[in-house]
Amino acid sequence: MRKAPMSVIDSIRNGLAPVHREGYPFLLIGAGVSVVLLWLVPPLGWIAVLITAWIAYFFRDPERVTPLRDGLIVSPADGRICLVGPAIPPRELDLGDKPLPRVCIFMNVFDVHVNRAPIGGRILRIAYKPGKFLSADLDKASEDNERSGMVLETPIGQVGVVQIAGMVARRIVSFVREGEAIGTGERYGLIRFGSRVDVYLPVGTRPAVAEGQRAIAGETVIADLAAPARELAFRVS
Repeated sequence: MRKAPMSVIDSIRNGLAPVHREGYPFLLIGAGVSVVLLWLVPPLGWIAVLITAWIAYFFRDPERVTPLRDGLIVSPADGRICLVGPAIPPRELDLGDKPLPRVCIFMNVFDVHVNRAPIGGRILRIAYKPGKFLSADLDKASEDNERSGMVLETPIGQVGVVQIAGMVARRIVSFVREGEAIGTGERYGLIRFGSRVDVYLPVGTRPAVAEGQRAIAGETVIADLAAPARELAFRVS
C-alpha cells in the first residue's frame, strides 16, 4: 500500500521545532505588539513580526536522540566547546577543592537554550549563586557570573553541571528539584538569552571533545566513564 505524498504544509511542520512553554509569554507580547504596530505604523509592525519570529526560534525545543549506556556523559547544551581542562568546581557544589576535569559549552543567542541532564541519576544538590554578567565564554565567568549548579549522584560518582548567565542572559530557569531522579538527556532547565554550561566530571575522566567543537544537547558524547582513560587526538578540517 502506497503512502500518501507528504504535503508542503506537512513538510514545513516537520521541519519546525516546537516552542518551549517558557517562550509563550514572550510570543504573546511580541504578537500583541506586532498587531498594534501593523495597524498604526506598518514598517515598525513588520520589524516587530521579525522579532517575534526570532523569539519563537530562540525558544525552540527540538527532540533529541540520546545514546544510553552506563558511563556515557552527553552534552547538557547546544553550542561551542569553549574550554576543556581541569578546574576547581564552585564551592556551593561541595565537590571538593581539588581540580576536576571540566567541559564548558558556550551558547550564543542562536543556539537552542533548553538544557539536558548530562547523565542519569538522583539530584543530590541544586545551588544558586548571584553574580555578575560577564561574557560567558571567559574562563573567569565560572567564578564571577550568576549561576545555578546541580550535582547528580550516579553509580559512577558525582557529576556537577552549572548553568552560567552571560552578558545578555538575565534568568536561569530550573525544571527540577533536589531529590528527584532524572534520566540522561532529559530536560532540566533553560537560560535566557546567551550563556554557558559547565560539566565537572569525576577524577580521572578523559573528556572526549575538544575546544572549538560543536555540541548538541542530549546527543554529543563528551565523556565515557566506562572507556579506558586514554588521551584522544583531534583534527580540524
